[in-house]
Amino acid sequence: MSTTIDRRQFVGSCARTVACAALAGCASIVARRVPLTDGRIHLPLLQHPELSQPEGSLKILPEGYDEPLYVLRLSEAEYTTLSPICTHRGCTVEIEGARLVCPCHGSTYDRSGRVLHGPAQRSLTRYPTVLSEKGVVIIDARSRE
Repeated sequence: MSTTIDRRQFVGSCARTVACAALAGCASIVARRVPLTDGRIHLPLLQHPELSQPEGSLKILPEGYDEPLYVLRLSEAEYTTLSPICTHRGCTVEIEGARLVCPCHGSTYDRSGRVLHGPAQRSLTRYPTVLSEKGVVIIDARSRE
């Protein structure tokens, strides 16, 4: 029995492999829908284990919002929530480890949303975020910093 494949089968197999890898990568950038309760978002760490990891992050879409928010772990007990919209021209920044980078013009922010490298002049919009004693990240979606 022959186990050789022709060129068309090989190219098709490679294309399927690349497509599967790309789709797996896209799953991590899908925003999780979250409810608002009295203008606040509650994210229990037990239900969102990625926020317990060093440099952990989560992309959420609060109900009633058109744009997602990024929730980022800064330290073991400190979190921040940022708008991912670049203050330069409105592109969506991407999380790249310790930085957030705008793919359009290269503005770079730290994980607290402060500008590290322009052309952006203003920090990303922040939402007050605290970690409760019960291990729940609470975001005040009504206020912006």
